Amino acid sequence: MQERRVDVAIIGAGSAGLGAYHAARAHTDSVIMIEGGPYGTTCARVGCMPSKLLIAAADAAHHARDADAFGIHIDGHLRIDGRDVMARVQRERDHFVDGVIDSVESIDADQRLRGHATLESTNTLIIDDHTRVHAKRIVIATGSSPDYPDFLKAAGDRLITNNDLFYLDDLPESVAVFGPGVVGLELGQALSRLGVRVRMFGVSGGIGPISDPAIREYADRQFNTEFYLDPEAETRHVALIDERVEVTFIERGSEREVTEQFDYLLAATGRPPNLEGLKIAHADLRMNEGLPVFDRYTLQCQRQDGTPSCIFIAGDANAELPLLHEASDEGRIAGDNAGRYPDIRAGQRRSMLTVVFTDPQIAIVGLSWTEIEKRPRDSYAIGEVNFEHQGRARVMRQNQGLLRVYGEQGSGLFLGAEMLGPDAEHLAHLMAWCHQQRMTVAQMLEMPFYHPCVEEGLRSALRDLNGRLRLGPAMAQHCMDTGPGS
Repeated sequence: MQERRVDVAIIGAGSAGLGAYHAARAHTDSVIMIEGGPYGTTCARVGCMPSKLLIAAADAAHHARDADAFGIHIDGHLRIDGRDVMARVQRERDHFVDGVIDSVESIDADQRLRGHATLESTNTLIIDDHTRVHAKRIVIATGSSPDYPDFLKAAGDRLITNNDLFYLDDLPESVAVFGPGVVGLELGQALSRLGVRVRMFGVSGGIGPISDPAIREYADRQFNTEFYLDPEAETRHVALIDERVEVTFIERGSEREVTEQFDYLLAATGRPPNLEGLKIAHADLRMNEGLPVFDRYTLQCQRQDGTPSCIFIAGDANAELPLLHEASDEGRIAGDNAGRYPDIRAGQRRSMLTVVFTDPQIAIVGLSWTEIEKRPRDSYAIGEVNFEHQGRARVMRQNQGLLRVYGEQGSGLFLGAEMLGPDAEHLAHLMAWCHQQRMTVAQMLEMPFYHPCVEEGLRSALRDLNGRLRLGPAMAQHCMDTGPGS
């Protein structure tokens, strides 16, 4: 077996691993990056980018169907060619993947090692059966993989995850989606708009990352106008019958038992960290519910005795914030600290920003409702705007949604927001920037708002919040932001 000795070993060449590699290289050339799977990152290969490609196709179909409302009439029957849709998804997906592969392969070949890593000790890794790596410091950036409960396995080879969906040659006729989280909502709605019969089943009552009950209730109603969604479904039976997935469930509303068959069952029930095959027990790490205990500002793990370890963990592997920009940030922090060890530095963590690319879009900024409601009730206030009455949204026929903004009593500090509505990806960025700058609601209202635009809806919500914080006049009614001086 080959023996290698390095200052820093990084397990994983995804978004976090690449960030860790480049940060560690600023301190030492003795770095090796280990990858057992295909290069290309989860985001580029089976996550962010192919899902947005599918959503873009779905949006095109949706806008074509809705053109009549604008007086634009498309003659004849709208035809969606599933093979053409998937061909473009795969073609553009491969373009993004190739870009990542080129970036990885530009790294010195001596600093890349192929194979699956397992921990032999705190400072030693075994790579398959060919290499033992002795590393002074280790960064775990192994990412995550789809997982699903055992009862779904009854769907046999018709059980797919997002890792499989983007390799289909054609759109299916029907799909049962289990899990109305971020992945399930995005893919389920996109498939529905592309003509696929979709039924979506949840268990806990959750819809995406939404925690604000008012917004969750609105989202439940809105998504059910397009496809069947039961966030608290009672599923009685799953079986594979003649190459079709048979699902028996209690139908929402009627409470009768229904059995339907589908081409596929799409499991979108979570992505736990890839730690199981790492033999992490050999690393003398303090664990909590199967995950290493770590400092979120340094990404440094703890030994079992509570002292700092020479192992760092970043990205989806630590299960804290499974978002690409967070994985990249964490990778840079972990790699920087592994490179400069033992001179550990706290890295900057950005304001929380989550976006779900459904229609209407979902966004969470800063503190979520779950975090807000833990505070004393008289310490915060809530402002809101309903986009059904917002001028620009109504012009575009995108006037569905609700924005709720949270502020701190006394200081007027902007605390956070949850939203379902048009252009949420853009409004969320504005709010996240304000939150990170620790702006007050009054300071946000001093910023320019052009007319007419959806951003004026944010201004309405902030005005409402400012009044409820007793820092400005109460709003007599929510204006429609349709004229000068509004």
